[in-house]
Amino acid sequence: MRHVPERYSRQAIFHGIGLAGQEKIGQSRVAVIGVGALGTVIANNLARAGVGHIRLIDRDFVELSNLQRQTLFNEEDVRNNLPKAVAAVEHLKNVNSEIVLEAVTSDLNASNAEMLLADIDLVMDGTDNYETRFLLNDVCLKKNIPWIHGAVLGSYGLTTNIIPGKTSCYRCFMPEIPEMGTGGTCSSTGVLNMITGIISCYASTEALKILMDSPDIRKSAIFIDVWDNSFNSIELPINPDCPACNKKEYHYLDSRRNTYTTVLCGQNAVQIVPGQVRKMDFADVVERLSHLGEFQYNSFILRLKIGQVEITLFTDGRAIIKNIENENKAKALYTEYFGL
Repeated sequence: MRHVPERYSRQAIFHGIGLAGQEKIGQSRVAVIGVGALGTVIANNLARAGVGHIRLIDRDFVELSNLQRQTLFNEEDVRNNLPKAVAAVEHLKNVNSEIVLEAVTSDLNASNAEMLLADIDLVMDGTDNYETRFLLNDVCLKKNIPWIHGAVLGSYGLTTNIIPGKTSCYRCFMPEIPEMGTGGTCSSTGVLNMITGIISCYASTEALKILMDSPDIRKSAIFIDVWDNSFNSIELPINPDCPACNKKEYHYLDSRRNTYTTVLCGQNAVQIVPGQVRKMDFADVVERLSHLGEFQYNSFILRLKIGQVEITLFTDGRAIIKNIENENKAKALYTEYFGL
């Protein structure tokens, strides 16, 4: 008779999981895209549940404003300028040393998405922007990988399961990326940590069901507002004219771009992603640019402050530039200091 590991004993005796379900969970590989308000709760839940391999992918570093809702981080992570994926893995190692935890400090984009998700059984959406979600939708449809979408703003949140061939895809109910300025952002509207926790827990529960191929996988999207006390569950229909899931047109995955910029939600910042991965020598950068301003760096990131502008440079050549007026100025500043 097989033995239930003590660590998971309370979970494995639950009728919906059992020992067979726990074994499937332990053999599974999950990617969490975005280790922020949603991603930290999801990663914590799945690590404690015993998911065998968790890949945490995030392009950002820990800041003080994150601590209000991003539950895996603390003030020491802020002081140490740690990338979110790295900090999350270090904390989760102390939660469950028996699973594989992998940190990927990178921007998920069209050039690396298929490689980063090739060996994954399930993708969890912890992102904060439409571009990445449309890309996730394309790569998951192409690779036949289920993914769970989640989004929060203010006191409101939603989550839905997207299972290729069985449910509507993201573009069935969100045909195109909305124009900038047509909706609120976390910087203009804010966000409560209570709704991020609730949505993440619903998504984490569905993750276990999908990994076990449970008959109880939810077929509907849920919409919750914790301030207005509303809860709605709606089954989203498949769009027969959807370009992604019906016509197999993967516009966002096939858009192999050169250097590009992204405005980051709630940070008054622009991210610069070079067309090719670069290996940055931080010591060389400091030597060349020491006259410009104040430098701080470790093995993960370099920070340069020039007046009000703050540049965070990553080892792969990516940069996040804060307190700058627009994307064109950010790109020009990057080119001036680091070249393209």
